[in-house]
Amino acid sequence: MVWWRRRKERDWDDIFEEFFGREFEIFDEIFERMMRDLDEFFRAASSGEVRPFVKGFSIRIGPDGKPEIKEFGTKPTVGEGIEERKPLIDVIETDDEVQVIAEMPGVKKEDIDLNATEKTLEIKAEGENRRYHEIVELPCEVVPESAKARYNNGVLEVVFKKKYPEKKGKKIKVE
Repeated sequence: MVWWRRRKERDWDDIFEEFFGREFEIFDEIFERMMRDLDEFFRAASSGEVRPFVKGFSIRIGPDGKPEIKEFGTKPTVGEGIEERKPLIDVIETDDEVQVIAEMPGVKKEDIDLNATEKTLEIKAEGENRRYHEIVELPCEVVPESAKARYNNGVLEVVFKKKYPEKKGKKIKVE
């Protein structure tokens, strides 16, 4: 019973402070440190000392039914301080064509260099502030000479004819 009397005599605010007091102090220290770091980062970014870091991935289901994960984003700084990036790429296969779509904002169409083989497409682009490079593995063999490329609003689209298009069968009626 002595314990009960001692507990009742204490104020709930004291108990709460005793139990959570140090955690609140730690949270305040972390928050203040985070705000200082953000201030330093924004100060450095506005003076051009820090460049943004872009990283991401895309997931699609491959022809074998397994997911394919492809990364895109900023690579380490090269040469004159221009970042080399991997563009976000999507490959679409139809019965007789393969379409490659790449998002590459910040470059002009004259800055883009494409090189194709039957199994790959190499994309290079170098603008004033951005550099892109990626080798895309194509899902099937294509005719490189059939390639048609368009670039509009930061999106590159390259369409190839398949080397061996899938033949559509003839429907047979069962009697």
